[in-house]
Amino acid sequence: MSPRVEQLSLGPIGTNCYIVRRDLAADEAVVIDPSGAATELRLTLARLGARCVGILVTHGHYDHLLGVADLAEGTGAPVYMPEGERVLLESPVGAFTPPGHEVRAYTPDVLLRGGETLEVGGVSFEVLSVPGHSPAHLAYLADGCLFSGDVLFAGSVGRVDLPGGDWETLLGSIRTLVDRLPPETVVYPGHGPATTLGAELERNPFLAELRAERAP
Repeated sequence: MSPRVEQLSLGPIGTNCYIVRRDLAADEAVVIDPSGAATELRLTLARLGARCVGILVTHGHYDHLLGVADLAEGTGAPVYMPEGERVLLESPVGAFTPPGHEVRAYTPDVLLRGGETLEVGGVSFEVLSVPGHSPAHLAYLADGCLFSGDVLFAGSVGRVDLPGGDWETLLGSIRTLVDRLPPETVVYPGHGPATTLGAELERNPFLAELRAERAP
């Protein structure tokens, strides 16, 4: 059974944060990319009758980290993030952020590279390495739900003009996803509405090369 997913759009550029529970009645929750004030997240958790038992980070860009330190300190939940981008959370001074939206430094508890399986809050997450938007970007797969961060969006893909971005690497990551996962896989992206892998392979203008590879 697919997990229960709540989506919040938080922070200065409307970054998606997800609260994931095993089912509607579960009192434990996993928060993916706490992208804004932890206060709003904790109020939503309280409304759901759930407590945060794990924080998963897809990558180290500021808008996906803004609530990490406060949420972790307030709940005691361990933070999981890409090993290759830990410095962006541990030493965020100097990283680009809009005025008034600086990331508070925090040391992650568990460092990931991809290939791991996490059991958090009664939900099993497979950790997938999907670089390209950022050098060590991860996605989290849970029973037909793909939390893709800024790799793939409805009708778009992650930008590659930031440090460590690379178009061919990003396209290769998306190619791996569509080759490996069924088209009905629900994609919960870092910005915008949810979609499916099949819909993006069929219509996303940035994936024309992948469509051409599969043409009869």
